[in-house]
Amino acid sequence: MNAGNHSTVTFFILAGLSKQPALQLPLFLLFLQVYIITVVGNMSMIMLIWFSSHLHTPMYYFLSNLSFIDLCHSSVITPKMLENFVNERNFISYPECMTQLYFFSLFAIAECHMLAAMAYDRYVAICNPLLYNVIMSHHLRFWLTVGVYTLGFIGSSVHTGLMLRLILCKANVINHYFCDLFPLLELSCSSIYINELFILFLSAVNILTPTLTIFTSYVFIMASILRIRSTEGRSKAFSTCSSHISAVAIFFGSAAFMYLQPSSVNSVEQGKVSSVFYTTVVPMLNPLIYSLRNKDVKSALKKILDRRVH
Repeated sequence: MNAGNHSTVTFFILAGLSKQPALQLPLFLLFLQVYIITVVGNMSMIMLIWFSSHLHTPMYYFLSNLSFIDLCHSSVITPKMLENFVNERNFISYPECMTQLYFFSLFAIAECHMLAAMAYDRYVAICNPLLYNVIMSHHLRFWLTVGVYTLGFIGSSVHTGLMLRLILCKANVINHYFCDLFPLLELSCSSIYINELFILFLSAVNILTPTLTIFTSYVFIMASILRIRSTEGRSKAFSTCSSHISAVAIFFGSAAFMYLQPSSVNSVEQGKVSSVFYTTVVPMLNPLIYSLRNKDVKSALKKILDRRVH
């Protein structure tokens, strides 16, 4: 089949999360609420950190970037998913599909590395508290952030570039609720060996490397916490990490389940469930986890609300 046939695929139909008609409206209402909470939560976190001077620290600098990534990540996926629940057939054009794939990959990869940068920040804060402000300087924070987004751009460009070279002609129905890598590969009439190779390689780099960084950081953190003599001191040190550990476990667990295995029909079906976690649930939970379990955020919110009242 020649490359000219590639141009015949001008649009796709997204199969969606569920094919049961009775579930469409309840799922629409559920994920609409999730998306509203996600947007309000992450926008509130960004604005709270921006306007509260005592939150202008390295930890909250990274947290504001995580909230930005979560907001963008969810906005790339959820609106189209909501459209799928109310339309009998959810169409997406080829350029829109490739654009969605690009930005989904960008923000998913960026989130992996931002969580790793946050783990390093917690390591410095607990293991080297006296040098914390010296080590986590504006210069280092800036370049860590640049590195996070650069890795996102590189990974998404590779994934999308390799997808563009394929001839997609088997069908135009994507067995997913968004344009993800494995469901698109199922439509290819040309060899997907290189694509699968790069998916496994980049997934290892962008999932296993940050995971190793986070694990190593927490080994040193736990060792440092165990050396603290007072129970109150240990509790305080651990509380600064508990929110981050929760976010890491949910995000990396669901992402690893989806991408660190060969593509197959079964993995795509199972992957829909895990995809829901890292595309919609995690972006909603992160601001809730970090606000409900953080005294500084609660204090800053209280001060702003008191200022608005008076």
